[in-house]
Amino acid sequence: MKKTSKAYKTIGEVAEILELESSGVKKNTHTIRYWESEFKQIKPIIINKRRHYNGRSINLLKKIKFLLKDRGMTISGVKKHLNEHLFDIDANENKTINALDLKLKLNKINKLIKDLKTSNGKKNTR
Repeated sequence: MKKTSKAYKTIGEVAEILELESSGVKKNTHTIRYWESEFKQIKPIIINKRRHYNGRSINLLKKIKFLLKDRGMTISGVKKHLNEHLFDIDANENKTINALDLKLKLNKINKLIKDLKTSNGKKNTR
């Protein structure tokens, strides 16, 4: 049985979502536990000594991973960034950056611009 997208996820599931790997270990859960100790904004629910993460926590972990791994920020830099922009994360709780979706949207915008230029060019020649 597959969980719904709104269901709480275990730490192993979150590690898979974040694609955390270390030395061939696919479920790099210790990274999540470390980030949890560093970033007080991450608040999993603990049931029977197991961590369970909601969508907000998962999105926050995605943002932390992006800032640390892709942007090369330090832990203290990410902490400062999160403290300054925590409201932004709350406002975009269910919106994550997906490169493929972004690229598709940009392509659509470019096509619309070309179509507008083409239609304006035809009007001017009449």
